[in-house]
Order: sequence, then structure tokens, then C-alpha cells
Amino acid sequence: MPEAGGANIEIAHKLNEVEEKHDAAHSSRWLQVLEILEAIVLAMVAIATAWSGYQAARWDGRQDELYENSTKLRVEAQGAQNRAGQQQIYDASSVAEWLRAAAGRDKNLVQVFQRRFRAEFRPAFEAWRKTDPLNNPNSPPGPIPMMMPEYRNADMEAAAKLGQEASALSAEGTKARETSDDYVRATVLLATVLLLVAISQRFRTHMVRVALATLALVLLCLPLWRILTLPRI
Repeated sequence: MPEAGGANIEIAHKLNEVEEKHDAAHSSRWLQVLEILEAIVLAMVAIATAWSGYQAARWDGRQDELYENSTKLRVEAQGAQNRAGQQQIYDASSVAEWLRAAAGRDKNLVQVFQRRFRAEFRPAFEAWRKTDPLNNPNSPPGPIPMMMPEYRNADMEAAAKLGQEASALSAEGTKARETSDDYVRATVLLATVLLLVAISQRFRTHMVRVALATLALVLLCLPLWRILTLPRI
């Protein structure tokens, strides 16, 4: 009987050793799977971070380019506006002199001033003269842009067009800056994922490590989705 009892104990030890080996093998396989998962996450984080940083830099450059072009157009618009203002002053002074000559019935001087009108201003002047400004108190005070639709000034129109183009480029530059900021925010999220993976590798408890790795993988989906949906250069 004692021999039988000793045999049972030995068999129990053998079975326990087999079970421990089985558990160790099972744990080893899970550890390998977990390490592969962490390696995949790290690789995806590295690639996504590099791409996000590259795009953020490109959009920053795009922003600078758009703002620079917008500034150039605004300078050109200001120059055209200044020329248009000078031409309006010339038109107004010419009309004032014409009125003085017409009121004094100096036909020669009237013709001199009429010949010196700018070509694009002449249609507005002729339309204004038909209102009989010398005798009609309801006549507009002059062939000015606000009251005479016939008034044209190429520099004034160019200034308005350049101003609109400058505003459009400035708006595009603002969008480029916002896109760059979106890529930077995605990079910050990727850094958080990297931190979670690094922390998980410090734990020996498999459940904690698996939980952190799973959280990192889930969190990784957000910046990846954002990066894939953002515009690219």
C-alpha cells in the first residue's frame, strides 16, 4: 500500500509538470501573438507619423505660398486703386473746368476740355451732358461712378478684381493652415498610441498588457481614419 501511495504521488507530480508545461506553452503562444500585434501597431504608427509630418510640412509651405501670393495681389490692387483715384480726380477737375467754360460760353475752351477727357470717361460724360446739367437742377452733380452707370475705369475694375483674387487666396491659405493643424493633431494621437504600447511592454501581467495593446490598437484607428480622409499634396 505505501508503494501504491508513492506511485500515486509520483503520477500526480508528472501530471502537474505536464500541465505546467502546457500552460507555459499556451502562455508563450499568446505572448508571441501579442508581440506581433505590438510590432504591427508600432510599424503603423511609425509610417502614419512620418506621412502626417510630411503632409503637415507640405501644407505649411502651401499656406506660406498662398499668403505670399495674396499679399502680392493686394499690393497690385492698392497700386491700381491709387491710379484709379488719381484718374477720378483728373476726371472731376476736367468736368469742373468744362462747366466753368460752358457757363462762360467759351466754346473754344469747352472743346479743348472735351478733347482732353480720357477715352473711357467720355461715354459717361456724354450721358451726363444729355441731362442738361447747366439748366436742369435735378441733373447729377457730375459723371461720377455712383450715379452714372456709363462710367468706366479700368484701374478701378482691376483693383476690385485683384482684391477678390487676393481674398480668395487668403481663404485658401487659411484652409491650408487648418489642414496642417489637422495633420499635427493626428500626429499627437499617434504619439499617444506609441506611449500606450511602450507602457504595455513594461507589464508582466498578460491581461494588463493585452488591455493596453488593445486600447492602443483601437485608438490608432482614429488618427489613421483622419489621415486617410484629409486632403493631400
